[in-house]
Formats: sequence, structure tokens, C-alpha cells
Amino acid sequence: MAKTKTVKEVMIDVFEYPHVPYWFTIGQAMEIIRKSLMTGDKCYYPMAVLVFDEKYNLMGSVTIGDILKGLEPKLKISTLADAEISYVDEDVMTSYETSLFNAESKKNVEKPVGDIMVPAKTFVAPEDSVVKAAIMMIHHNVSLLPVLEDKKKLVGLVKMVNVFDEIANMIL
Repeated sequence: MAKTKTVKEVMIDVFEYPHVPYWFTIGQAMEIIRKSLMTGDKCYYPMAVLVFDEKYNLMGSVTIGDILKGLEPKLKISTLADAEISYVDEDVMTSYETSLFNAESKKNVEKPVGDIMVPAKTFVAPEDSVVKAAIMMIHHNVSLLPVLEDKKKLVGLVKMVNVFDEIANMIL
């Protein structure tokens, strides 16, 4: 079995990942995602933007799913893991299709992204192993993990896809 790499060896620099201040609107975050994530040369997964405060401290992140939920707060479809059945009733779906993402959503696009972001609560250090990062990502159900130096300075991000690749290299 190969030697376990550290997070520092697989992380991406924090400034290579798209980011916005918390006061940017949901619409501005949507444009950044459309320009930098969906049409850019690099494929970022998860498709998210990082959210910073005025002192450039990481506050959290916003994914495409967070944005869609923020645009349409009435959208209350439970995940398959929460549901007893694995489909959405056709009548419920039809009512959603005709009542969601309308004029109200156009108003919500002006809300600040800080209102819909998911706070960053879980971190790893650059010297931590990729295995530790995998355990934390699985335990906290995240696919993007901030990397903090000396437990305070944000230096990068480790993505689940990179962790997966390293673990596959170790095992296969």
C-alpha cells in the first residue's frame, strides 16, 4: 500500500477557488458560478463559491443547490434519505412546477448571499493526512473542506474528488 499523502499535497490554493463577500447578492453569486464554474477551463466540484467577510475570513460556502433553495424558499422537497418513498407524487410535482421560480424568485435574487450560505465549521490542517480529510468529509457530509494553517489562516481547500483519487491510488 502506498504512503498516505498529506492534505497540503492535494489541496488547491484558496485563491484558485471562486469566492464572494457575504454582502454580494444571490444574483451576483449566480453569475460567478455561471462564468467561472460552468464555462471555465477548470472543473470545480462541488460547484460552489466561498463566502468571506470584510477581513477575508472564511464564513462559509454556497452551492448551486443552496442558491436554488434561496431563490425559492417554498421548495421543501425532502431528500431521498429523509423520505419513506423514492419519488415525488405527480400532483405534488405539477403544483411545484406551476408555482415555483416565478416573480418571488426574481425578488429573492437581490438578497445577500450571506443569508443562504452554509457556515464553515469543519477544517483540516495542511499536515493532516488525506485519510483524516476523508473521514471528516464523510462524517460531516461535505465535499469541500477548508485547510487552516495554525488553526486560523485559510490556505487552501481539499475536495472530495481529490481525496477519493488519492485513496484509490493507495488501495488499487
